[in-house]
Amino acid sequence: MAKIVTLTLNPALDKSTEVEKMIPEHKLRCSAIQMDAGGGGINVSKAIHELGGVSVAVFPCGGHNGNVLCGMLQEKGIQIEPLKVNAETRENLAVRERSSNAQYRLTTPGRALEEQDADKCLESIRGLKPEYLVASGSLPPGLPITYYEKVASFAKEINAKFILDTSGEPLLAAADEGLYLLKPNLAELSALAGVSVLEMNQVDDAALDIIKQGKCASVVVSLGAQGALLVTRQGFEHIPAPLVKKQSTVGAGDSMVAGMVWALSEGKTYKQMAQIGVACGSAATINAGTELFHQKDVWRLLNWIEQYGERYRITDFSCSTLSPP
Repeated sequence: MAKIVTLTLNPALDKSTEVEKMIPEHKLRCSAIQMDAGGGGINVSKAIHELGGVSVAVFPCGGHNGNVLCGMLQEKGIQIEPLKVNAETRENLAVRERSSNAQYRLTTPGRALEEQDADKCLESIRGLKPEYLVASGSLPPGLPITYYEKVASFAKEINAKFILDTSGEPLLAAADEGLYLLKPNLAELSALAGVSVLEMNQVDDAALDIIKQGKCASVVVSLGAQGALLVTRQGFEHIPAPLVKKQSTVGAGDSMVAGMVWALSEGKTYKQMAQIGVACGSAATINAGTELFHQKDVWRLLNWIEQYGERYRITDFSCSTLSPP
């Protein structure tokens, strides 16, 4: 029995580089390309592995890029269950402008995936009998926008706790079916609540309403550089994020999800889960390009959150309006 299984329906070969300055119409001299196996669920599995945990990554892959992606994961010792398809696995590119530290992220849609192939991924998961099923990332062309709702129903069928990290219509549809844990940012929480924007003092109530509607058991609202807000039926608590020098935001959300599901699988409390998630997300921003985090940075930042975070907690939730991170 696999304790944690991740599902990535739109994997990618992530490439990153740096230039001194982005100038239109000029030939730009870049640094050497860095390549990483990417896609939401794959990033979650990589991060769980870095924490010392074990997961199985399930994903479709094809062509040269698919072979490279599988090889990278196997070299890291990550357990994989790839489904071979005819379509070439997509590529993404992140470019950091050194002069401004601005990052440009070029994300491709990927080739179409047949629903019958996506269903084969679910059948692979059925045989793994996971306790936690984590789906993260966008849906590829070819799948209905309600496909994650189908995954949520499937998770109930196999008695797996389903954690989903996506956005837009796929998130709304899946939430209607019911999830174990939601990690929306403010824009996504607003959409789930059916409003265009939420005031700070409305965030906890909106998340609690979602829980009471049976859409999930708990909500961790990502507040970007301000950390996260943990909401359960018992109340809410702000988890502050430590101040770090940001290099890249690629994979930060997936790292946060990985920290939370790893913590849950280790029997941690909801508060500890959220703290570890924020530490992982913050640690991922320290590294340039598409690299995730290093374990030593997670424990260092977690120590700050546990020891000093109390001073930086937001307690007055009527003070301002937060823009989506």
